[in-house]
This record gives sequence, C-alpha cells and structure tokens, in this order.
Amino acid sequence: MIRSMTGYGKKDGTSQKAGVTVEIRSVNHRFLEVAVRLPRSLAQLEDQVRKTVQQRCLRGRVDVSVSVHSAGGSLKTVQIDQALAKQYHTALKKLQKTLGLRGAVDVSTLAGFRDILSVSDEPVDAGQLTKTVLRVLGGALTDLEKMRRREGEALAKDLVLHLDAIREAKSTVAEKAPVLAKNAFERMKGRIESLLQAELPDPARLQQELAVFADRSDISEELVRLESHMLQFDQQLHSKESVGKTLEFLLQEMGREVNTIGSKANDADIAALVVRMKAELEKLREQVQNVE
Repeated sequence: MIRSMTGYGKKDGTSQKAGVTVEIRSVNHRFLEVAVRLPRSLAQLEDQVRKTVQQRCLRGRVDVSVSVHSAGGSLKTVQIDQALAKQYHTALKKLQKTLGLRGAVDVSTLAGFRDILSVSDEPVDAGQLTKTVLRVLGGALTDLEKMRRREGEALAKDLVLHLDAIREAKSTVAEKAPVLAKNAFERMKGRIESLLQAELPDPARLQQELAVFADRSDISEELVRLESHMLQFDQQLHSKESVGKTLEFLLQEMGREVNTIGSKANDADIAALVVRMKAELEKLREQVQNVE
C-alpha cells in the first residue's frame, strides 16, 4: 500500500543518567531532504543519523530533532575552589578590619564570586550514549512509518474514488464513441452538398476524403490508452515501493488522452464529460503530491 509523505514519530530512551528524546516530522517534498538537529556534544552523529533516515524514507522533507537531558539524576556537577574561597575570605576580613566596615563575610558573600563556584558537565559514556541515540532514532522512525502508512491508506481510498469517477465518465464516452465518426461523416457531407447545391464532383474521391476526416474523429485509441493508464494507476496504489513520481507521470498521460478526446470528439455531451474528467484529474494531482 502507498505511503504518505506526511508523518510524525517520537521516542524516548535513557543511557545511564542521560535521557534521550528523538522527534521526527515529515512533509511532502519532490525529493528526499533530511534536516538534523543535534546537541553540540553529538555533532559527530549527524551523518549517521541522516543515513539511517535515508534507508527508511524515500521522499519527503524529514526533520529530525535529538535532545539529551537529565534522567533522574543530573548531567551537571558543581565544583568549589576551597583554597580560593579561603583567600577571598581572608582578604575580605582584612579589608573589613582596615576600613572599619560592619557586617559578616558569610557564604552568600563568597558565592557571589563566580570563580569560586563552577558548573561543568558530568562525564557520560559517549559510546553508550551513541547506541542509545541510534536505538531511539529507530523507534521514532518506526512510529513515523506507521503514521505515513495510515495516511497512505486514507490517500489511496480517496484516489480510488476520483479514479472511479473518471472511469464512469469514460465509460459513458465509450458508449457514444461508435457513432461519432459516422455523425462526423454525415455532417460534413451534408455541408458540402449544401455548399455545392449540385452534383458532387468525383464522388469517389469525395467519399475517400470524408472517410479520412471521419477517422480523425475516432477516439477509440484514446479510450483504450486512457483505460490502460487507469489500470496501471490502480496497480501502483498497491505497491510497497515509492510510486509518487510514477503516479504523477500516469496522471500526465491520462490528462493527455482526455485532452485529445475533447479536441477530436465534436460532441456537446462528450465535451461535458471531458470537463468532468479533467476536474477529477486535478483532484488526483493534488492528492498525489502527498504520496511518497
């Protein structure tokens, strides 16, 4: 079954004290475009993440966001430079005594000096974190694929409805087609006789020319090709491969046949049916833009 290019997937995982969240969003795009956002500490994984996505998505704009956060513990540690704190304390007490200042040199005073207190990242096993990120990425991609398949099933049902509408109109045209050439022949013959108002010159040659003209009004070949394209379109809807571009091509060919039918068949009823088929083709084109 076809897949939509629109989808969303999200997964969480843990690695020691680190929590990992991967979010993936995809929308329609002519080709496959993958955008990856990673924490600076995981920048080296960008190519690997992109290749993993490319193995499972064939078309669409895919945005991957990876975040690392605390999982129950803390990824930060506070460090205190006690020796420096003692020097600050001694210097401040001396200054207080020298200037005769009131107050106390307490912890809150010392905490205001940034070089006494510092916060740093707690070391994390890089190899383990990498495995976790890739594992969680795989889960998010699975969720994305499930949603794209569900959207694809809905798309397929809608496409079939529009295809059936075209097939119904085409069947009505096919019922009228056999008499088109005959009517064109008789209509043109009547016009010529009316213009000449006399015995026709070289009747055999005239009959031959009228037959050629009538043959140009024959739309049987176009109807056969249109039906062939519709059958192929229907078959592609059940494919597991990426068929979006194939469906776009088939719609282009179907449009070509419908236009030819409209130009060759000089008939008001068929002209109305052609307009209906063109409207359904346009709806198909809009929907196919979302097919992977």
